[in-house]
Amino acid sequence: METPQSPAKSSRDWHSASADKALEWQSSSADGLSSDEAQTRLHHYGPNRLQQAQGRPWYRRLLDQLNNILILILLVAAVASFLLGHAIDAAAIVGVVAVIALIGFIQEGKAEQALDSIRNMLSPQANVLRDGKRTTIPADELVPGDVVLVESGDRVPADVRLIEARRFRTEEAALTGESVPVEKHIDPVAVDSDLADRTSMAFASTIVVQGNARGLVVETGRFTEIGKISELLRGVEKIKTPLLQQLDRAGRVLAIFILGAAAITALLGTLIHDQPAADMFMAAVGLAVAAIPEGLPAIVTIGLALGVQNMARRNAIIRRLPAVETLGSISTIFSDKTGTLTRNEMTAQAIWLGDDQFQIDGIGFEPKGHFYRVQPNGEKETAQVDLADSPALSDFLRAGILCNDTELHQESGHFQIYGDPTEGALVVAGEKAGLATSDVRRQFSRLDAIPFESDYKYMATLHSVDGSQRVIVKGAPDRLIEMCDSVATTDGTIEIDQTEWENRIHELSSRGLRVLAIADKPAEAIDGLDHHHVETGLRLLGIIGLLDPPREEAIEAVKLCQQAGIRPVMITGDHASTALAIAKQLGFSQTEKALTGREIEAMSDQALEEIILEVDVFARASPEHKLRLVKAMQAKGGVCSMTGDGVNDGPALKRADVGVAMGVQGTEAAKDASEMVLADDNFATIVRAIEEGRKVYDNIRKTITFILPTNGAQGLAIMLAVLAGSVLPVTPLQALWVNMVVAITLGLALAFETGEKDLMARQPRDPKAPLLDLFLLWRVVFVSVLLLIGVFGMFSWILSQGGSEALARAGAVNMLVTGSAAYLINSRFLINSTLSFAGIFGSRPVWIAIMMVMLLQMAFTYLPFMQLIFGSEGLSLEHWLAIVMGSLVIYLLIEAEKMVWRLLKSKQA
Repeated sequence: METPQSPAKSSRDWHSASADKALEWQSSSADGLSSDEAQTRLHHYGPNRLQQAQGRPWYRRLLDQLNNILILILLVAAVASFLLGHAIDAAAIVGVVAVIALIGFIQEGKAEQALDSIRNMLSPQANVLRDGKRTTIPADELVPGDVVLVESGDRVPADVRLIEARRFRTEEAALTGESVPVEKHIDPVAVDSDLADRTSMAFASTIVVQGNARGLVVETGRFTEIGKISELLRGVEKIKTPLLQQLDRAGRVLAIFILGAAAITALLGTLIHDQPAADMFMAAVGLAVAAIPEGLPAIVTIGLALGVQNMARRNAIIRRLPAVETLGSISTIFSDKTGTLTRNEMTAQAIWLGDDQFQIDGIGFEPKGHFYRVQPNGEKETAQVDLADSPALSDFLRAGILCNDTELHQESGHFQIYGDPTEGALVVAGEKAGLATSDVRRQFSRLDAIPFESDYKYMATLHSVDGSQRVIVKGAPDRLIEMCDSVATTDGTIEIDQTEWENRIHELSSRGLRVLAIADKPAEAIDGLDHHHVETGLRLLGIIGLLDPPREEAIEAVKLCQQAGIRPVMITGDHASTALAIAKQLGFSQTEKALTGREIEAMSDQALEEIILEVDVFARASPEHKLRLVKAMQAKGGVCSMTGDGVNDGPALKRADVGVAMGVQGTEAAKDASEMVLADDNFATIVRAIEEGRKVYDNIRKTITFILPTNGAQGLAIMLAVLAGSVLPVTPLQALWVNMVVAITLGLALAFETGEKDLMARQPRDPKAPLLDLFLLWRVVFVSVLLLIGVFGMFSWILSQGGSEALARAGAVNMLVTGSAAYLINSRFLINSTLSFAGIFGSRPVWIAIMMVMLLQMAFTYLPFMQLIFGSEGLSLEHWLAIVMGSLVIYLLIEAEKMVWRLLKSKQA
């Protein structure tokens, strides 16, 4: 058998060709391929897998941890120290850099692995005809020319041209955004048909909701429609998060300042005090090592990683660490509707009979709820309706169950629909009224049926009723009204008023309900049901309004978003009226108008940017529209999240500041394009993730404000000692020790702080706002000076008492670390006082960190090998008392400074 051309070289319009022509093009037959031919084609085409983005190799991820100007300066300092014979200093610097790199490497690796456990796109198995026999193979072994068999509940394993179809419907929401299942058949369609209208095709990853079919595989892997959309992702530019941008800017400024200060210090030491150039170079290296917060990248990474772990426990899986922080500055959430904001469980809401109107409560597929009669003035009666008191309602609901192929099952306490969700809503409505589906269908046996077809817009069934026959028809209300000449009422049958029923249909549609009509007629004894039996003389039983209800938790989540200054925006492939109705139920702010995909296409980018802030609902949107909307919002300064589950969401997910994919219903392309995956597909999880992101940013900001004064005090101490021509109070190696122990103990403690109570009452943080504003810069300088006084005071005091330089330096280092421990308690609250039991002792991580750092300092001070490495000596009790008193003074002075700020703030208010 001749192997057809590769799809990469020859694109076919499979949907417009007949089934026989498609088989001819693929050099296949209705019995499928032989095993040998399938193996040949598998080698030719490759596996039926979506092409995934190349992950970073482990060594690239490790090297990326060093892509920071401060770390690069440290590496240069290490090389210089080694060349000058200071091997221990060089080794210590390299060791610190290695630890920092490993922390980031391990945490990013864990975050990436977290997603692997939920990856599942293409169907893992496929039923295929090989050698004329049905067999099951891994879906990735499918090749063009294979003939596959799919039935209700299956996931279509590749793009197939249908060659047989029986009542076949697929759910294509993940691909086209269309929430209603699509009727499929084998007839060719126009060559220029839109993707959603290619009814002779079934596409990879879509779900079969009804019927069964046999299809010819025409495209696999990256050549499928899903694969084509995935290619869009490669051209979407990814933008840096606000925190990374600010850290980069701060790092560059800090690096220039530190290098300039070190160079000037070394130069002045050489010129003024006639010190050897080599010694002054090492002093400059020491100043750089002391002043550079080498622990800062590690602290930021750990803080973000803790956010990842906390979110994972709350069903939000983060794929990239910086997304944790970015969530805290989100100002707009673009969200899909079906299955994300809604339950994806079509529910009957209203019924209109000939002379009665009813409202139904209860949502979802669980058959719990009641019927209430609606008065002519629109008010709902309080008394529940019993079917015994409303034969017309009973007859309508029974007809809805009979003209229906869907079944309702309860599995582990959860109700599940097998079949079309729209038909499922009719079954559930009947069950709510007390009609057992199995009993009704047993009592009124089905003799024949005409399945729903889009050309006719109805489904019809023929039933045996007490020895006679009855035809029941269900379908589009406008179509059925044309076929009806009468209406069933409580008093009997009357002539139909088409205008009146058109008004009723419009009233339900304006509420965003999908309307179905049900009609019937008696039938003479017929052998088989045909269209001419049902298209005239029908009696209209009534119409029913259906709605995919919003998630209850999504309503609360939308409310919380708005309180937090975050604007939810709905983007859906559904009709505008339906989308607006859902948006109103969810509590969206701007629900006067929905913008459609066609209107978006007609707008320029500038016009779209002008209107983007005025519309909360976008209907009938394509992948390109979604991408344009995200770009328009970003152009207006917004920080955007895009929430979605379909392949069509992929490009916008990648472009968004934070892409949020659904983990259960989401496609592989959506997950790969996103920064965060929701393991429970719950919109409310996003709100919790945003709250966690805000907390993480707060804690990172506190941590940075805490760490910088330690580095500032050391750098200033070395600079002043060189300029004064005196002995260094802290050696470069000791400075490195202080930076390391403070970072991995004290600095880390603030990452565990719980969020403040008003986190979700604040407006989103301006991504352009500086990481360290004037207040925090003042705090850094103020505390640096306090620690500097403490270090020089302790160093000078011990020397004045006849202590050695080693002893004085041990005292200075311990004064610096203990003073930093006292400042850690201050840092729990930037403005509020910690002068209370809860303020001082309310954080277990803070005191664990203080105890750990003191144990490390005991080792630094008293262990012989540590004394040898760092040049320290053991301190006496008198020295420790002085250190504790000095630390207490630092703590109280900072609390006094905070009190001044609170007074100034209260006066401004």
